[in-house]
Amino acid sequence: MNTVTMKPIMMLAVALLLTMLIPQAAVRAENSSISTHARAAALIDVESGRLLYSSRGDEPMLIASLTKIMTALVAIENGDLTSKVKVGKNAYAKEGSSLYLQLGEEMSLEDMLYGLMLRSGNDAATAIAEHVGGSEQGFVYLMNAKAEELGLKNSHFANPHGLDAEGHYSSANDLAVLTAYAMHNPVFKEIVATEVKTADNPYEKWDYKWANKNKMLRLYEGADGVKTGYTKKALRCLVSSATRNGQQLVAVTLNDGNDWNDHAALLDYGFNHYPLKSLVQRGEDIQGYPLVTGKSFAYPLGQGEEAHLKTRLVLEDQVRAEAPVSFGLKGALIVELGGEAIGRIPLYDPQYLPPEQSAYMKKYSDTRAVPYPADNWLQALGSALRALFRMGQESN
Repeated sequence: MNTVTMKPIMMLAVALLLTMLIPQAAVRAENSSISTHARAAALIDVESGRLLYSSRGDEPMLIASLTKIMTALVAIENGDLTSKVKVGKNAYAKEGSSLYLQLGEEMSLEDMLYGLMLRSGNDAATAIAEHVGGSEQGFVYLMNAKAEELGLKNSHFANPHGLDAEGHYSSANDLAVLTAYAMHNPVFKEIVATEVKTADNPYEKWDYKWANKNKMLRLYEGADGVKTGYTKKALRCLVSSATRNGQQLVAVTLNDGNDWNDHAALLDYGFNHYPLKSLVQRGEDIQGYPLVTGKSFAYPLGQGEEAHLKTRLVLEDQVRAEAPVSFGLKGALIVELGGEAIGRIPLYDPQYLPPEQSAYMKKYSDTRAVPYPADNWLQALGSALRALFRMGQESN
């Protein structure tokens, strides 16, 4: 291994940690004879991020209320779930699908997120945006910052609700990547899997009761999300997810008149042709070296692909000689498929193997809400910068 120009020990430790946390570029599976009625479609494995199917997947298109996947994610990551969201004049009686919130009504951000995702409330989307971003424009800035952070190259957001607007679009592949990322967030994951939610209603004697519009939750075994969408221009759009045998898949269709059946077919295809295969277990010995693996690794593999897997060892001895790294980190095991890296497993001295979730990771990878909702444009900008910093994107 070539000698690395050294920086202060803390910078090196953080850089190595971020390398472990950021997933490797996923290999795209070969498309088969499967087809849909959609103008564009994609299928992704949530754990690995591997695209298992794509048809016109990189084409920018209108996405209607699938926009709210990004809205919910940004609100969860940058808002305080216990804070009260007040319905302002811009949110009240917003056109399109609605929760029918009253002007001046207050509701917890958490409850409003359920209304956003289960009933697709455009009034909720606007109220959430103004609460978390300080203004709708401030929140849209955060949405686009998150899209850039996730490498969504065919996406741009102009509003938080998905009503057709110039400069507002995404692609099937981008939505698949976005949703796979979001499904690692326990708050988001719980919300989109909920079939019915009740919430306090200060204006009536009965509570709000929201039934999820996503029929996949009732039609498909193992379904656990995600979001429906429709406008007259975008037509029917759907992102669904399902988990079977420990594997979670996300399917996306845009402009699809037969989406329920198409999603069932896409998910069946993924589970049947690309089952998740456990390749490495945490704590495994590395033959010929006094090292063990720091995490487990699984990957969806098609028929015959396992025979083409290769591994290579990258040792950090020279780095450690100049600036020792905590926790006994010694290097990495790189897993490759077809010459492309699909996984990076950290290697440790057995006596310094860290817990599965270190105190650092528990603090900084916590996906629950962060208590700094923005009250104005400067705070919204600050929220975006803090989010970028947390993901290790600060420049040297």
